[in-house]
Amino acid sequence: MDWGQLRTIVWLRGRLIRNQWSRSGSFNAVLTMIVVWIGFAVGAAGGLGGVLAGTFALAKAPAAVMLLVWDLIVAAFLFFWMIGLINELQRSETIDIGRMMHLPVSLKDIFLVNYLASHLTASIVLFLPAMLGLCLGLILGGRWSMVWMFPLVLGVVFMVTAWTYCLRGWLAALMVNKRRRRAVVAGVTFAFILLSQLPNLFGNLMRDRERHRPRTPDSAVVEKLRADHSADRDKPRLSPTVLTVHKCVPFLWVGNGAMSLAGGSAWPAVLGAAGAFGIGGLGLRRAYRTTLGFYRGQATSRKSAQKRKVAKVAPARRGLFERSLPGIPDEAMALGSVFFRSLMRAPEVKMAMATNFIMLLFLGGMILLRRSSTLGDQFKPFIATSAIVFIFLGVSQLMFNQFGFDRGGFRQLVLLPVQRKWVLLGKNLAFLPAVLGMGLIVIALVTLALHITPIASLAAGFQLVAAFLLVSMMGNLLSVLLPHHVVPGSLKRTKTSATTSLLTFVSGLLFMAALGVLFIPPGMGLLISRVGWLPAAPANLLFSAVLAGLFGLLYKLSLVPLGELLQRRERQILEVVTKEVE
Repeated sequence: MDWGQLRTIVWLRGRLIRNQWSRSGSFNAVLTMIVVWIGFAVGAAGGLGGVLAGTFALAKAPAAVMLLVWDLIVAAFLFFWMIGLINELQRSETIDIGRMMHLPVSLKDIFLVNYLASHLTASIVLFLPAMLGLCLGLILGGRWSMVWMFPLVLGVVFMVTAWTYCLRGWLAALMVNKRRRRAVVAGVTFAFILLSQLPNLFGNLMRDRERHRPRTPDSAVVEKLRADHSADRDKPRLSPTVLTVHKCVPFLWVGNGAMSLAGGSAWPAVLGAAGAFGIGGLGLRRAYRTTLGFYRGQATSRKSAQKRKVAKVAPARRGLFERSLPGIPDEAMALGSVFFRSLMRAPEVKMAMATNFIMLLFLGGMILLRRSSTLGDQFKPFIATSAIVFIFLGVSQLMFNQFGFDRGGFRQLVLLPVQRKWVLLGKNLAFLPAVLGMGLIVIALVTLALHITPIASLAAGFQLVAAFLLVSMMGNLLSVLLPHHVVPGSLKRTKTSATTSLLTFVSGLLFMAALGVLFIPPGMGLLISRVGWLPAAPANLLFSAVLAGLFGLLYKLSLVPLGELLQRRERQILEVVTKEVE
C-alpha cells in the first residue's frame, strides 16, 4: 500500500464517520464532537499533570512509593481498557477487510491500519499521555535513569493492545453467528464482573485471617517495636512475595522497572521493555494469523470437518416440564417448557441470573466473614430471609417484563388457542427452576455458614416459595400493564415514555416495600420467643408456612383476572415488544 492509497482509505473512513454523526442529528453530532475534544483536553491535562507530579512530587520519592504509584496507574489503565474492550466487542473493524479483498491492497497493510486505529480509545487518550508525562517529569526532576521508562511504558501498552486485538479477532470469528455473538458478549461481561470482584473478596479474606490470628503478648511487643523503628526508616520494605510477583507478572513490570531505576539498577527496566515488546510481537503475529485464516475460510473448514463426526445418540430423558404435576394442566406445562427453553437460549438472561447469584455470594461472603462471629442466634434467620430478598431483587428485572424477551415470538402467543391464565402460569413456571435452584443453594450455604437449625432452614424454604409467588403475581400484573421492548443481546430497554418510566420506578419502590412482608415470620418468631410463648424457630416455621399458603391462594385467585387483562391488552403489548428502534 502506497501513501496515496492509505490517505484515500483514511479519508473514506473519516467521511463514513461524519455521515454517521450527521444521520444521528446535528445536536448529537455537535455533542459527540464536544465529548471528543473534552477527552483530548483531559488527556493533554493529564500529560501536563504527569510532568508536574514527576518533577516536584515524585522526584525524591523512595523506590517502594514509585512502585506503588505505577501499579495504581497501570491498574486504572487496565480497568478502563477492559471496560472499553466490552464496548468494542459489539463494533466492527475500522476498515472492513472483506470489502478490500478485490482491491490491489495488501491484507497485512489493512491489518496494521486497523490495529493502529484500535488505539484511538478513551483509555489510551486519558492514560498514555499521563504515563509519558510522568516519565518526562521524573527525568526533569533529576533522575536521568528514568529515560528507560519510556520504552518500558510503551512496551507494556503495546503488549496489552496487541493481545487485546488478537482476542478481538478471535471473538469476531466466533461471533459470526448472531446467537453466539450474544453469548460471547454476555460471557465477557460476566467474566469482567467476576474478575473485578476477586480482589475485594481476597482482601476481605486476608483481613479476616489477620483479625482471627492469635496474638501473643510477645508478638504484640515485637510488632510495636517494629512500628517504632519503621517510623525512622527512609525506605519502606516490601515482602519477597510482592517482589517476586512483580517480576513474573508482565503487567507489573512497569512498577518493578520504576522501583529498580529509583534504586539505581536499569537492567530490570531494560529487560522488562524487551520482554513486553517481544510478548506484544507474538500477540500481533497471532492476531494476523487468526485474521488471515478467518478470511481464507480455514476456521470454517475446521468446523465443517468436525461436524462430520457421528455423534452418539444419548437416551432421551424426560425433563421437568415433560412430567405431569398435580394441579397444573398440560397446556401450562407445555408453555412452561417452551418459555424455559427460550430463556435458556437468551445469553442476556443467563448473564443476569448468574451475575445476580455471584454478587449475592460475594456480598454475603463478605458480610458473613465480618459479622458471623458476633451475630446472635436469634438474628440469624433474618440473614437467610435477606438472602432470599436479594435473589428476587435481581430476578425482578426479568420477571416484571416477561413478554419483552419474546419480541417477535409474541405473535405466536396471540394466535395460540389457549386460555391466557395458562400463558401466565407457563411464564412463571419457566422461572421456577432457576429461582428455586439459586434459593436452595443460598439457603444451604447460609445454613452451613451460620449453623442455623434445620427448622429455621425449612422456614427459609417456605419464605422462598412465598417470595416466588409474590413476585410472580406482581410480575404478571406489571408485564401486562407496563411492557417494554428489550434490545437483543442486552437487558437495555428501548426508549419509553416519561409516564411509563415513572410508573416503572414507582412499581419498583412498591415491590421493595412488598418484599418486607417476608420479614414478618422471623420477626414474629423473635417476638414470640421474647414473650416466652414458643421458641423462635418453630414460630418462624409456622408463620412462614402460613405466609406461603396465603400467597399460594392469592396467586391462584389472581390468574383468572390477570389472564383476562392480558387478553384485552394483547395488541398493545404486541406493538410494544415488536417495535424496532433505530
